[in-house]
Amino acid sequence: MKRRDFIKMSVGGATIASLARARPLHGQSNSKTSRIGVLIARSESDPEGQKHAAAFERGLADLGWSRGRNLEIAIRWWSSDAAKRVEFVRELVALRPDVMLVNSSSYLAAAQQEVGGIPVVFVAVTDPVVQGFVQSLARPGGSVTGFGAEEPSMGSKWTELLKEIAPDARSVTVIFNPETASIARFFLPSVRAAQKSFSFELSEAPMRNEAELESAIAAAAQRPFPGLVFLPDSFLQSRTETVAALVAKHKLPAVYSVSAFVRSGGLVAFGVERKDLFLRAAGYVDRILKGEKPSDLPVQMPSKFELAVNLKAAKWLGIAIPPTVLARADEVIE
Repeated sequence: MKRRDFIKMSVGGATIASLARARPLHGQSNSKTSRIGVLIARSESDPEGQKHAAAFERGLADLGWSRGRNLEIAIRWWSSDAAKRVEFVRELVALRPDVMLVNSSSYLAAAQQEVGGIPVVFVAVTDPVVQGFVQSLARPGGSVTGFGAEEPSMGSKWTELLKEIAPDARSVTVIFNPETASIARFFLPSVRAAQKSFSFELSEAPMRNEAELESAIAAAAQRPFPGLVFLPDSFLQSRTETVAALVAKHKLPAVYSVSAFVRSGGLVAFGVERKDLFLRAAGYVDRILKGEKPSDLPVQMPSKFELAVNLKAAKWLGIAIPPTVLARADEVIE
């Protein structure tokens, strides 16, 4: 067993270190320690990913699960290489966990091909019914359940927010990676619906790597009165600083779906509080470890959203954030 197979996480997001602890194989009745495999769609060095991991463990601790006493956690982080992501999934499955926590549609799609009958709790997956991960929200069926993310109607909300902070924007470019954001097509109809209300030119900019990302942003900057909307995307969310820096370079107003972009220098974000989803997911993992079946646990949709605004970015762009937006903001960076 590799020394990195088990990850020690501290409550509150402190140090994460390797843990090499042997235990009886999955399903042996004499074992008092449960094993959880975790796939997080963030790089290991990403502070947001660390917060998510810490929130999950904090939720478990509140329910009586403690590292070194009755719990072991193995984590694999994000890779832009699809083959590497499959390798990470297989590594965790080989450890025979009692349950797996899977973050993002990309990782869930990979996991479903490999986990067999291992129970899975997913976190931050858009429209899991339409994507075919579960039969329905109320009755997920099979061995998969979890916590959804943004609904397709959010596309219009991001577009409306862009027009609210940059009313002169007449050319809106929607950016996403089709390989890591297969759900992008679900948001586009509501973006087009907003287009009818606000009358702007809409461009879709699918990209697959950082070079194409930079080209897409540069091309958007050449359009008259431009603005950007970044759709939920594991590729983009693992590069918040890079994305925010490229947008700032071209001085474009942009709206994001995750507040981490704003903390990395982006202008405005509105979306699901993912840390809250990880905290809530601990409850489902606890129930499964205590004998409940995923098929009996309905998929839960987000109950907490957050609006984040970066006034430093606004000043750099020469944008005056409307008081109505600031009044609604959950986080304001000055």
